[in-house]
Amino acid sequence: MHALLNVAIMAARSAGNVLIRKMANLDKLKVEKKGHNDFVSDADHAAERAVISTVQKHYPEHAFLAEESGVTGDSDHVWIIDPLDGTTNYLHGFPVFCVSIAVRIKGRVEHGVVYDPIRQEIFAASRGAGAHLDNRKIRVSGQTRLEHALIGTGFPFRQADQEMGPYMGMLEKVLKNTAGVRRPGAAALDLCYVAAGRLDGFWETGLAAWDLAAGGLIIREAGGIVSGLDGSEDYLDTGHVLCGTPKIYAGIAKLCAREIKALLHKD
Repeated sequence: MHALLNVAIMAARSAGNVLIRKMANLDKLKVEKKGHNDFVSDADHAAERAVISTVQKHYPEHAFLAEESGVTGDSDHVWIIDPLDGTTNYLHGFPVFCVSIAVRIKGRVEHGVVYDPIRQEIFAASRGAGAHLDNRKIRVSGQTRLEHALIGTGFPFRQADQEMGPYMGMLEKVLKNTAGVRRPGAAALDLCYVAAGRLDGFWETGLAAWDLAAGGLIIREAGGIVSGLDGSEDYLDTGHVLCGTPKIYAGIAKLCAREIKALLHKD
């Protein structure tokens, strides 16, 4: 295992331990609203500090792009951190949330870890070395038929007024043409479920780089496809993502081409 990936796993476990401890007293957490359906709590901040502290013990010269503290440092090595993906779930005691950590070197994501502290599952990947779940190699499913596929999604919330119409059109088509749709509420974990074959595809809009960086690499190392809704490579910048097995990815893109065009305001 690469040394950077090993440190990322240690940092993710440290943050996960913080989240589990604080989950025992959810009613005592201080919660602030950042935007519509967008919250931050003491747990988010404490978990982020745990990640940064762990990394700095090993790599004090590295930089960070973290959800709560923003950009700090100046280095070719940037740690992209979501200390608690699924904050709303967490604050309600709904057991679907995770820690997501990626390492970007000279502009390219090279390592990624997503940790589910409830199930104690570590999803991890290094570029060119495959994807793993708890040290077992994982691959995307072999599903090729859209009507048999289970698809994940996330509802629009940052630009819901503009995106809800075309999104609902896309959701209707996917519902009618697949085996089912799930919306667990933690995008980084959803991406890993695609990588592990638990989902056959996934799409969402309005995400951030820290939601997508680790999971995107894990999917690719597991043999899947991940891109922007329009097939572009800039999904970390736009926050719009479509991923899945090769056949399911292509099937969703074709099925929902009109809605995707509307979501991207290209009508």
